[in-house]
Amino acid sequence: MGLNTPVSAVFVFGDSTSDPGNNNFVSTPFRSNFTPYGRDFANHKATGRFTNGRLTSDFIAGYAGIKEYVPPYLDPTLSDEELLTGVSFASAASGYDPFTPRISKVIPMQKQLEYFKEYRSRIEQVIGKDKATQLVERALFLIVAGTNDFVLNYYAVPFRRVTFTVPQYQLFVLQIVHQFIQDLWGQGARKILVAGLPPMGCLPIVITTNAFTNNIFNHQRNCVESLSTVARNYNQLLQLELNIINIRLAAADPRTAIFYLDIYAPLAYLVQGPGRLGFEVVSRGCCGTGYVETSFLCNSKSHVCSDASKYVFWDSIHPTERAYYLVFMALRPVIDFIIRK
Repeated sequence: MGLNTPVSAVFVFGDSTSDPGNNNFVSTPFRSNFTPYGRDFANHKATGRFTNGRLTSDFIAGYAGIKEYVPPYLDPTLSDEELLTGVSFASAASGYDPFTPRISKVIPMQKQLEYFKEYRSRIEQVIGKDKATQLVERALFLIVAGTNDFVLNYYAVPFRRVTFTVPQYQLFVLQIVHQFIQDLWGQGARKILVAGLPPMGCLPIVITTNAFTNNIFNHQRNCVESLSTVARNYNQLLQLELNIINIRLAAADPRTAIFYLDIYAPLAYLVQGPGRLGFEVVSRGCCGTGYVETSFLCNSKSHVCSDASKYVFWDSIHPTERAYYLVFMALRPVIDFIIRK
């Protein structure tokens, strides 16, 4: 563990799919540090993770031999040892677009980057500047964001739709992604993994709201193909952008490795129909009706399914621990490569 392993630490940026509890320390209603969240986590603890157990970022950290759980940076009780092996700066409901986190009053991506700069200063005081630089250069950086920019922002609030068509907005978001990676690289990051978008049209809340918007009672609970198409198109553009960034930055420092993480394909496979890999329910969450509940709407008074492992989604937005694990397993070849680089 630590500086004697191929990967020194794991750092995470993004939204609720990688927030282990930073929003617990932010004045926002978008939290999950209460039951039934965390029902299958260690000691049945509701940490602030928007699922019943661990996140994909936790599985990645464990696989890399760093730690079993990536803690939230804003937790004031973190020890120096915990800090040295990595933290998550992610904030549920955040996104690349600066307007997205304003909707839910959460931590913008740019602020997450500022927290990382603050983090560097803190560990320099613990292990010295040279060792801190080595730690960062050998660390694994994970960026998981973008879904909220479309689901909670572009399609839910008219503000951006007045200015951008969908293709224009995709390019707008990608410009921000580019700058974020550039800034992170400037802070010493060399092993960077960037997740694409999931099949957004298959999120239970999207299926539900689309049915209401179009006055259609969707008995079949089918995915909204138009939104999933937007996700696929964005992912193609993101891969091209990451290749360009990787080539340019690797020319400046050959240790640079920037890779795309395909979370779309494994999730799309799971939600194509009941029965795949033992999942029985694919279009609604385990909590409540599973159609709209998330965050404070999924609470101690909510009915909860008895076996979350049979559900792809825990609430109306977020996957279950088992689904997150299967996404991790699909990503392992890329993770293996970047760890060994």
